[in-house]
Amino acid sequence: MREFEPPPVLEIESLDHEGKGVAHRDGKVVFVEGALPGELARVRLTRTRNSFDVAIADEILRESSQRVKPSCPHFGVCGGCTMQHFHPAAQVAAKQRVLEDCLERIGGVRADELYPVIQGPDWHYRDRARLSVRHVQKKGSVLVGFHERKSSYVAEMGECRILPERISALILPLRELIDGLSIRARLPQIELAAGEGVDLLVFRILQPLTTADEARVRAFADCHGVYIALQPKGPDTIRLFHPETWPGLTYELPEFGIRFEFSATEFTQVNAGVNRMLVRRAMSLLAPRSGERIADLFCGLGNFSLPIARLGAMVVGVEGSDALVRRARRNAELNGLQDRAEFRVADLFQVTPESLAALGPFDAMLIDPPRDGAIALVKAMQPPYPSRIVYVSCSPSTLARDAGMLVNVHGYRLEGAGVANMFPHTAHVESIAYFSRDP
Repeated sequence: MREFEPPPVLEIESLDHEGKGVAHRDGKVVFVEGALPGELARVRLTRTRNSFDVAIADEILRESSQRVKPSCPHFGVCGGCTMQHFHPAAQVAAKQRVLEDCLERIGGVRADELYPVIQGPDWHYRDRARLSVRHVQKKGSVLVGFHERKSSYVAEMGECRILPERISALILPLRELIDGLSIRARLPQIELAAGEGVDLLVFRILQPLTTADEARVRAFADCHGVYIALQPKGPDTIRLFHPETWPGLTYELPEFGIRFEFSATEFTQVNAGVNRMLVRRAMSLLAPRSGERIADLFCGLGNFSLPIARLGAMVVGVEGSDALVRRARRNAELNGLQDRAEFRVADLFQVTPESLAALGPFDAMLIDPPRDGAIALVKAMQPPYPSRIVYVSCSPSTLARDAGMLVNVHGYRLEGAGVANMFPHTAHVESIAYFSRDP
C-alpha cells in the first residue's frame, strides 16, 4: 500500500500564454491554474504527461503583491475573464512579456523598440458577445450567460461586467423573458451586436415563436430599447423581428471621419475603443502618403483599408470572404473613398508567389490575419518588396513565426512591437509589429 503523499507545494516562476502559473517539480514543468508569479501554492495535480503536469492551486501560501480581489461575483465559476485576480497593470505587462518571449523563442528576433501598451477601460468594453441559453428543468428556470469554466453548463449569472452596463442589466430580464416563452428549451443562444446607438440581440430559435411568444418578445424590445432579430437556421436566415425598421449596425473611426456598416454575423473587433487606438497606431507606423499603393491583406470590411485611403494612398484590400469584400466596397462608397479603395476576393492561405505578384507592386503593406497567421503569404513574398509592413496579430506565436521569416529570409528589420489589450482580464494577446526594409 502506497503511503499518503501530501499535495505538492510549488514556487510559481512565471505565467504561460494561457495565464497559468509556471513552476517546476522533479524536473518537469507544472502549469498551475489560479497561481501568479512569485506565489507559493499548494497544488492539486489534475493531469500528468511525460513532459509536463497540469495542476490547480488549492491554497496560496504566499500571495503575490499583484494579486487583487476579483471584481466579478461569478469569477471562478464562469469560464471567462480568468485573470481577474491579477492586477490590470500586471496583466498587460505579462502580455508584453509573452509577445517578447514568442518573438525571441519562436522567431529568433527582437524588436528594436517596445511600443507603449494600447489599452482602454478594464470593464464594460465588450460590444460583441455570444450568450448561451439553457433551460434547466431541475431548477425550473432559464440560465443566460457564458459557460462554466471547462464545462458545457451555463453559469448562473445575474450580471456580466465585461458587457456594456446596459446589456449586463438585461441578463436577469432575459432569463425571465425566455422562461415565459413556449420555446424556452429551443432557444440555445443569443448573439449580441452593439453599434452606434443600436443594441441588437439575435435569438437563435429551433422552432417558431407562437403568437403569444411574439407579443412577449415585442414588449421586451420596447421596454428595454433593444432591437431583436430571429435566426431559425444558419447565419443567412437572420431577420429583424422587432422593431420592424432600424438604422442598422455601424461603428465609427472619428479621427479619420469614417463610418462603417456591418451585420451581426460579420467580424468586427469586440472592443471599439481599443480598435480606434489600434487603427491610429497602425496608421502612424504605416504613414500612408498620396501617390503610394498599399496592400491591406485580410482586410475584412475595411477597418484599416479606409483609413489608408483617407490619408491619401491607393489601397488594395484582399479578403477571402466574398460577403466581406462586398461590405468593404459598400463602406468605401458610403465614405466617398471608392476612387482610392479597391477590394478583391482571394484565399490568402493558398497564396503563391505568382498570385501575389499578380496584385502588382506595393509601397507598403498591412497584414491582419486570423490566429493561423500569414505564413503562406510571407513565404510568397518576393522582390520588389514593400518598404514598410505593419502586422496586426491576435496570436503572438504565429506573429513570431512570420516575423522570423520576414527578418531572417526577406531581410526586414523588426523596428518595433507592442500589445493592444483588446480583451482585459483574459490571456488573449493582440499585438502590432512594424517592419522596414531598405530598397
